[in-house]
Amino acid sequence: MSSSCLLQKQACLLLVCVGIILAAWLLPWPVARPVAAQQPTGSIPTVTGTPSGPLVKVALTSNVPVYAGPVPGVYAIIGYLVPDQVVPAIGRTADSTWLKIVYYGVPDNEGWVYALYMTLVRGNLPPIVATPLPPTPLETPTISSGLATLVAGAATPLPTFTSPPPLALPTFTAPSGLSSSLPAGVVVSLLLAIGFFGVLISFLRRH
Repeated sequence: MSSSCLLQKQACLLLVCVGIILAAWLLPWPVARPVAAQQPTGSIPTVTGTPSGPLVKVALTSNVPVYAGPVPGVYAIIGYLVPDQVVPAIGRTADSTWLKIVYYGVPDNEGWVYALYMTLVRGNLPPIVATPLPPTPLETPTISSGLATLVAGAATPLPTFTSPPPLALPTFTAPSGLSSSLPAGVVVSLLLAIGFFGVLISFLRRH
């Protein structure tokens, strides 16, 4: 009786241990998560109002170049306006062909656009303003005096060509004594013919 009770106690103890192990394996354990540091608060610049004065809008379906001054080729391109972009107009040339606009991100935040590419959407035409000074041209290279003298010196005339006198070729005349002699080929042919007939006659005599 005592042995059976001992076995029952051992079985119960084993079941309890197995249950504890299963519970520890199945139940989630708390994981320590890092606490994110609080980000410092700051002020973000925002546009608090609509700019006053005339406004112009891009009237093309392509980008419009913005120049540093109202003369293409003299002033460099400093940026572009996209189609339907609206910008403040702060000045114009005397003939109203160029508009001075507010263009952020460049020196003085100002630029120039061709007026034909823009449409006035608010206000009147801006006042006439002075155009900026053209950029300083690059230093023009100069030619040294020695090189200029070498390049611009008087050209030396080339020597004239004089044709040589005609070449006189000597003429040879055949000796008069050899003009009536027979050619060597004819003499050889005659000797061969005589020899052939001699062989033929000796052959006929034998037969």
